Amino acid sequence: MGIIFNLYSVFLFSNSNLPAIIAEIFGKENKMLHVLEHALIDTLKVLPLLFAAYLLIEYLEHKASGKLISILSRPGAFGPMVGSLIGSVPQCGFSVAAANFFSGRVISMGTLVAVFIATSDEALPILISHPEQFVNLWKMLALKIIIAFAAGMLVDFAYKAKEHHHEEGHIHELCEHEHCDCEHQGVFKSALHHSLHIIIFILIVNIAMGAAVEFIGEENIAKIMLKDSCFQPFVTALIGFIPNCSASVILTELYIGGSVSFGSLIAGLSTGAGVGIAVLFRTNRHIKENLTVVSILYCVSVAAGLIINLIF
Repeated sequence: MGIIFNLYSVFLFSNSNLPAIIAEIFGKENKMLHVLEHALIDTLKVLPLLFAAYLLIEYLEHKASGKLISILSRPGAFGPMVGSLIGSVPQCGFSVAAANFFSGRVISMGTLVAVFIATSDEALPILISHPEQFVNLWKMLALKIIIAFAAGMLVDFAYKAKEHHHEEGHIHELCEHEHCDCEHQGVFKSALHHSLHIIIFILIVNIAMGAAVEFIGEENIAKIMLKDSCFQPFVTALIGFIPNCSASVILTELYIGGSVSFGSLIAGLSTGAGVGIAVLFRTNRHIKENLTVVSILYCVSVAAGLIINLIF
């Protein structure tokens, strides 16, 4: 045994690559712990608003009258206007709530699009932390609200005839999709059930996206940004679809660093609805509708980015 131990010791300390290998292993472990920590924090930030959204959904299903649901789901200026204003608040949880409301047929597609486009996640806090960007902060906020409202109105106008012949909104579709017997659980327990069910999905998405950013790196992402190219909004709009708040962080930091133009930033932030899009695909069974929403977001965002780059 002593001879074997000595031979193993000689091999261990004579292998010049071993310290680097060990360091790499522990380095990856530390990075993964960092990813898990941030994913958990980001997920917990969404949980209160997610629970509140489901609580409201369950209340509408169990208590509210059909007239109230009809008003909320009615296409027109009211929905997109409120959606664009609410979505502009720096909190990605609103996009999650909107996805659930749309899946339950409480809000129109135009209102959903308005919320998604107006959402900016972490862009506002980051820009606020840079005093030199104060003017651009308000400019960005105003432009996104206008774009969100206009896009929402156009979407509702385009789908108005179709929605009149569409079946009336049924919030209980969410319950049927998850087979949860909500009618006998009560409002609070049903909302808690839905929240815990979807929060696990959000956590998995946050871990996957956080790992991609951590191991690929922001510098490598910046290399594909097509700096000073008129095609940049096409790229930033795609990056915005990353279902995580990290997308808005990356785009904003690249804008501050000069790698991304103002119009391209708007394009990326307009598709950057946080985990809202991922939740939409999770809760809404109508895949064609989901793909339509994604297509509208991309086209509107790219067009807005190109126009803003020409103007500014």
